[in-house]
Amino acid sequence: MATEEAKAVVPESVLKKRKREEQWALAKKQAADAKKKKDRENRKLIFTRAQQYAKEYESQGLGKYGIICMEDLVHEIMTVGPHFKEANNFLWPFKLKAPLGGLKKKRRHYVEGGDAGNREDYINELIRRMN
Repeated sequence: MATEEAKAVVPESVLKKRKREEQWALAKKQAADAKKKKDRENRKLIFTRAQQYAKEYESQGLGKYGIICMEDLVHEIMTVGPHFKEANNFLWPFKLKAPLGGLKKKRRHYVEGGDAGNREDYINELIRRMN
């Protein structure tokens, strides 16, 4: 008997407490996993609904004229195609404010230091100021 090791006796209340805590931790982990899965599905649903709305909006306005994507819209406007007026009217809701900081010398051409005329690559700066 001297060779037998004395086992530590654990009270029954401590064992019950451990079991309860393990069950609680397992339930909490399962709830967290379920929430993650639900959030992932909701996020996917939100993005698909947004894409679907955009497609419906474009098809309602320009689908009957054969303009179904941004490239078609840009092409129609740049080439002044047969449905230019419809494409241009589709963009009317996008309004721009006056440029931040105002315009300088709007009577002079852009090349001469004014604001009028062809800006070529610098048009994006003006659009950023107008948003």
